[in-house]
Amino acid sequence: MQRHDEVVVGKTRVKLIQGDITEQETDAIVNAANSALAGGGGVDGAIHRAGGPAIMEECHRIITQIGRLETGKAVITSGGKLKAKYVIHTVGPVWRGGTGGEAKLLTSAYQESLRLASEYGLKSISFPSISTGAYGYPVAEAARVALRAVVDFLRQCETSLQEVYFVLYDARTYNTYTSKLAELAN
Repeated sequence: MQRHDEVVVGKTRVKLIQGDITEQETDAIVNAANSALAGGGGVDGAIHRAGGPAIMEECHRIITQIGRLETGKAVITSGGKLKAKYVIHTVGPVWRGGTGGEAKLLTSAYQESLRLASEYGLKSISFPSISTGAYGYPVAEAARVALRAVVDFLRQCETSLQEVYFVLYDARTYNTYTSKLAELAN
């Protein structure tokens, strides 16, 4: 039986795993943040709790400098107490039925995170399923957009990244991403 939890694009392995993103030992993990970088629920809250106050302090400094972080943009902080050296914070779109440019904004959130990781010379990054929690993006649609955004970036851009992980918290999300990766690979 063929495995559908990973593909190789150029020199970069893209792999799906079910687990807790706060436990990842990649160079960076991605936080599905809010525009105020204020912590919150879901992945955002879990990362801030596990990483400790240093991350929030850095987020506060960033927001003081730039104001709110626009949807689809990304910034980087240290990983605080996390195993990952860095946290890349990106703001995904709120689902509004698919007619408000959500796919373009979600693509930007993933690609801006990859661009920042590449600028820092990082070799590995872990993503959650951005916007599929409180922001209401349907998981199947988000998985299709996310995987396509990452594969397109890896095909089109020079990058230091050797490993890109999607760390999916529950079996339903993992299985959905697995089926979308299989469609993409065919």
